[in-house]
Amino acid sequence: MTHYIHNINPIILDLPGELAIRWYGLSYLLGFLASILILRRWSKRGEFEVAVDEVSNFVVMLAFFGVFLGGRLGYVLFYSPDLLLDFSPIVIMGFDVPLWGVLKVWDGGMASHGGFLGVLLAAWWIARRNAMKLGELSDILVTLVPPGILFGRLANFINGELWGKASTVPWAVIFPASAAPGTPAAMIAPRHPSQLYEAGLEGLFLLLYTQWRFWKSDVTRRPGQLTAEFLMLYALVRVLGELFREPDADLILGMSRGIFYSLFLLLAGGLLFWRARKSPS
Repeated sequence: MTHYIHNINPIILDLPGELAIRWYGLSYLLGFLASILILRRWSKRGEFEVAVDEVSNFVVMLAFFGVFLGGRLGYVLFYSPDLLLDFSPIVIMGFDVPLWGVLKVWDGGMASHGGFLGVLLAAWWIARRNAMKLGELSDILVTLVPPGILFGRLANFINGELWGKASTVPWAVIFPASAAPGTPAAMIAPRHPSQLYEAGLEGLFLLLYTQWRFWKSDVTRRPGQLTAEFLMLYALVRVLGELFREPDADLILGMSRGIFYSLFLLLAGGLLFWRARKSPS
């Protein structure tokens, strides 16, 4: 049986030195654009207090403080703390420029769990500053998260990273990066394209679910309930996806870190759901 050999170039356009325009960066841009379109719809419907022409600024602020800082710091703290002490140089215009490893986002390394924490803190700050109810704001924000996850997981596949466990299913993929450099493709074990599984589960499924719940149901009558549902569903589909994914860090209590951290999201979502259901509608 012949399996697909992954050979997609993660770079769209090379720039001088080590800089480049990458599919990974484009995925975040597409995620932000999708968030702006969704939020503009909520604003036009009167579901969101920010004016339509201010939505872009709101998303940019949320993206920087929530997604970028939260996601990157979450990756560093949860998966790769050695980057805190990494000041290796990069080449820019022919010069070696020392750069803190935490800032080298083009090398990959964004944690969705850290992104959730970042978005939560950003939402708390925004709600407090604008006298908004945190539960109502978070219910809106969780409808914006899935597109970013969807495009991000597709970028993981394009980069040939975060591959799945070895498998012989017909759609398994041979990832050259999963073996030592120079290993012939015939000697590399094909693997589950778990990045695509996660794109479908964490991205597309949750996108359809949150849009349907927010747009077609009365879930907003109980502030915080949609946020709780999102956290619980994300934790469950992340655990499902992790069953097919090769752990990319040391196990914790026999579990991959993705599963271990998802348990806390599941617990937090359950508590928030109980609180939301207990509150009068």
